[in-house]
Amino acid sequence: MELKLTTATGKASTKSVEVSDDAFACDYNEPLIHQVVTAYLSGARAGTVAQKTRAQVSGGGAKPWRQKGTGRARAGTSRGPLWRSGGVTFAATPRDYSQKVNKKMYRKAIKSILSELVRQERLLIVDDFKVTEPKTKAVFDKLNALGVSNVLIVAATPDDALFLSARNIPYVEVSDSADVDPVSLIRHEKVVMTVAAIRQIEERLS
Repeated sequence: MELKLTTATGKASTKSVEVSDDAFACDYNEPLIHQVVTAYLSGARAGTVAQKTRAQVSGGGAKPWRQKGTGRARAGTSRGPLWRSGGVTFAATPRDYSQKVNKKMYRKAIKSILSELVRQERLLIVDDFKVTEPKTKAVFDKLNALGVSNVLIVAATPDDALFLSARNIPYVEVSDSADVDPVSLIRHEKVVMTVAAIRQIEERLS
């Protein structure tokens, strides 16, 4: 299939680019996308939270007072959950939240997302998106010309000047084609991709 290129002023160009139907014209698979996005977000969780049970809290080895005759409730340790400085009843322990997703499933989900972006006209393809020096205004002016504000910019290769120029603009994210992820593609209203980035993504998804 052919997709129209977008000029620097945000208008449709007379040029077009040929893209793979397999990557940009497949069916929308919402359950698969949900599964992949959930797995991606779960994998980003640290899972390092830790609390101590009554067995792990230091102290409490001796019985606080004798069993009978004091008038107080019987107690075997001063580190029970009801006591100050005691252990936690259902203590959280470090755990791994990652979920297994097959490579074929991940690639299929990315294809489905890209195809839906094309159908919703949320994908803008440009010849190039570069800045000569790291200046926020340079990227800001380019985005204003394209008429986008909440956008993901996907370039073919990492460009330090582009990353530095866009990092202070709210709702603007820059990624290279090798690191593009399903959450970023869904999160933004528009996705701006260079022709070179599309070629690399097609190769990776083939």
